[in-house]
Amino acid sequence: MQSVDSFDLNDIDTAIFDLDGTIYLGDALLPGAARLVGSLRERGVRTVFCSNNPTKSPTTYADKLTALGIGTDVDDVFTSLNSTVRWVTTTMPGATVFPIGEQPLIEALTAAGVPISDDPTRIDLVISSYDRTFDYRKLQIAFDALWFHRRARLVATNPDRFCPFPGGRGEPDAACITAAITAGTGVPCEAVFGKPERGLFDIIAQATGLVPERTLMFGDRLSTDISFARRHGMRSALVLTGETDTAMLAAAPEDIRPDVVLPRIDDLLAAHDDRRSA
Repeated sequence: MQSVDSFDLNDIDTAIFDLDGTIYLGDALLPGAARLVGSLRERGVRTVFCSNNPTKSPTTYADKLTALGIGTDVDDVFTSLNSTVRWVTTTMPGATVFPIGEQPLIEALTAAGVPISDDPTRIDLVISSYDRTFDYRKLQIAFDALWFHRRARLVATNPDRFCPFPGGRGEPDAACITAAITAGTGVPCEAVFGKPERGLFDIIAQATGLVPERTLMFGDRLSTDISFARRHGMRSALVLTGETDTAMLAAAPEDIRPDVVLPRIDDLLAAHDDRRSA
């Protein structure tokens, strides 16, 4: 890791921002987020936003950011929905899918022409996701398709264990549902989308033309955001406004340590401006 004072923003052409815990927490913008994004844009840095949360569409995220004071075009928002749909349509074209997820996932699959069914005798693929409507009926359908009929494969939209809330509370995320399905069926999850996986990076790179070594990933989670950067050759900035605290950082293995650590997201900007004016 390097100090904030030594990090040079002149080396950065593209900035990728995680959302929950990095730009905002709940419905409140985190301190310094708007200032940093605005300043980077003034410097000509391309800013894009990336979330593993599949319960909201890119349009919903763009509208939320704009309402919070960070004007954002939908084409600059990428989520696990993008990479999930791309995998389904390219790896299992024509497959009938049972999505255990909320309406944005269902709508994204439907818009891509993916057949959807809750009939276990027709299901080729079960998609596990962050689903606040998860119930025993959905678990039974997945169980029958995966274990009883032994015809389906299991994948997941994202690897997150929980979604952070203000005040330190969280809500069970996709990994909890995936674990329940695997525990009952014995069928392993064979692919997980979203950060830190390659599929989401490829979608962003194709859309932006980013150069990995001149791209900076901002995020609050070591296992997703920082690992995403490290796996794909990007630089990384860990913000201590979400999941990760100093104790977790100290215990982290070398392969998911960030390049720089920021107690507040615009600390990087302050250090850069101080250096320019010196």
